[in-house]
Amino acid sequence: MLDIMTLLGLAIGFGAVYIVMFWGGTAHLLWHRDAFVLVFGGTFASMLISTPMNIILRLPSAISHVIFARRTLKPAYVITTMVTLAEKAKRDGIFALQEEIPKLRDRFLSDGVMMLIDGLDATIVRENLLKEIIFIRKRHHQVSSIIRSMGTFSPIFGLLATLLGVVQVLKSISDPKSLGSSMAIAVTGTFYGISAANFIFLPMANKLDAHTEEELLIKEVIIEGILAIQKGDIPIIVNRKLQAFMAANVRSRKTPSEQ
Repeated sequence: MLDIMTLLGLAIGFGAVYIVMFWGGTAHLLWHRDAFVLVFGGTFASMLISTPMNIILRLPSAISHVIFARRTLKPAYVITTMVTLAEKAKRDGIFALQEEIPKLRDRFLSDGVMMLIDGLDATIVRENLLKEIIFIRKRHHQVSSIIRSMGTFSPIFGLLATLLGVVQVLKSISDPKSLGSSMAIAVTGTFYGISAANFIFLPMANKLDAHTEEELLIKEVIIEGILAIQKGDIPIIVNRKLQAFMAANVRSRKTPSEQ
């Protein structure tokens, strides 16, 4: 399923630019082959030079998460699942959770339940799951950093296209007929560089970071639920703990102006 907000943002952003240029009679300058190749080819080349291959291979998957809506666990599902597990553990014992593992939709949650069944100490359970969260955040940050760096590279290559256009203008200044095409690469090069940075690369990196924080918040709720079950809390207490934890973390992640 396509991410409607991403498509809407791109449509409004590029549509606004096109309309303004159309009103100004310069919409025909939107396309220039040389400037396009220089800006996007140069940006891609810089990304290849600056990034290890194993991280680049994760880019297609990350980009798909921006274009298509991610199927992530919902807080309501996680809390309901943790309460159900708490009920079963309270009624039939921790080892009875073994039969629930195949029904779980998340590997992180399954690993946490397995640690309960294995009888690991609460400190070890928390440390292991927190290490997994740190690893996930670092792995996702590597990918979003690549895309953010492309947002830094593209305006520079737009400036390079502009400089090349100026050179062509100076070279053919005695031939007025060729000045138009030379100026075109100068104008469109800057346009492609700035547009790619502000409409594609930087927003994409920000959305990936937002997805990461949303995913990690769910995993933090899972950790609290796992520890509550291990502690022997009754289901209603587990539910209240997780609801309070969720609300507190959502508030803490807001900016002062949002609070």
